Amino acid sequence: MAKIHFWNGNKSVARQNYEVALLKACLSVTDNKHKAVQVCIDNTDYPDADDEGRIFETGADILVTVAGNCKFDGINKLVIPRPLTKGLLGFRLLIVRDASLSQFASFTTQKSLQQQRIGIPNTWADAALFRRNNYTVVERGALEDLFMRLKNRECDYVALGVNEIESIYQQFAEPLEGLSIEPSLMLYYPFPLVFYVNPERPALAKRIQQGLDVLQKTDGFSAIFNQYHDNLLETFNLKSRTLFTLTNPLLPQSMINFRASLLD
Repeated sequence: MAKIHFWNGNKSVARQNYEVALLKACLSVTDNKHKAVQVCIDNTDYPDADDEGRIFETGADILVTVAGNCKFDGINKLVIPRPLTKGLLGFRLLIVRDASLSQFASFTTQKSLQQQRIGIPNTWADAALFRRNNYTVVERGALEDLFMRLKNRECDYVALGVNEIESIYQQFAEPLEGLSIEPSLMLYYPFPLVFYVNPERPALAKRIQQGLDVLQKTDGFSAIFNQYHDNLLETFNLKSRTLFTLTNPLLPQSMINFRASLLD
C-alpha cells in the first residue's frame, strides 16, 4: 500500500488530532477514484525555523500550516488555498497571571493591550504579525517554558487560538498555578490554516483538494469540525467578549479576502 508522510509537529495535541482526522477524511472520500493509502504521521517538533522550512527535504509529503507562513518563503510547495478551520486559529484568547485579571478586564481599547508584553515562542509565525500591529512582543524560547516566563513576569500575557488554548492551558499552565484564561477579551486576525504539499506530489495535492470539495458539499467537513470543536462558542462565551481586530500583512494574495466564519 502506498504511504503518505504527514508532518504534524510544532502544534498542540488538539490541532494535531483534528488535522489528522481531516486529512484522513479527504483521502477516504476519494478512495473510489484513487488507490487506498496509509497515512504515516510524524509529530516531531522542529524549534528551528529553518528546519521547519526544509520539512519536505526530510521526506514529508504534506502538512498543515498558516497561509503565508514566512518559514516557507522561497520554498517550492503546492498550496491548497482552502481554509481548514473556519478561521478558528485567528480567534485568540489570553492567558494571564491571576493577579492581572482585574487589570485586563478593565481594557476597553486595543492600545491598552498593545502596551502589555505578549509572550510568543521563538519562530512562531504570528510574532511578526503582532509586531506589525504595534504590539510589544517578547519572542523567546519554546512553548513548554512560555508559561513559566509568564509567571516570572518576563511577559504579561499569552494569546492562543480558541481551538488549542484549553489543552495547552491544562498541559503547561495550570500545573504552575496562578495563571488563568482571561474571561473578557478576544483578539482576531485572519489566520487561515491550509495544506502545504510537497511539490513532487501534485497528484496528492489534487486529491486532497477534491476531498475537501466532497466534504464541503456533503456536510462532512462541518461534521468533523463540530466533532473536534464542539461548544467552543458557549464554553468560552466568545460572542460576549470585547473583540480587538488586527490585520494580517502576511496573507498570500490567493487568500487576501479570507473571512472567518466561526461567529456567523
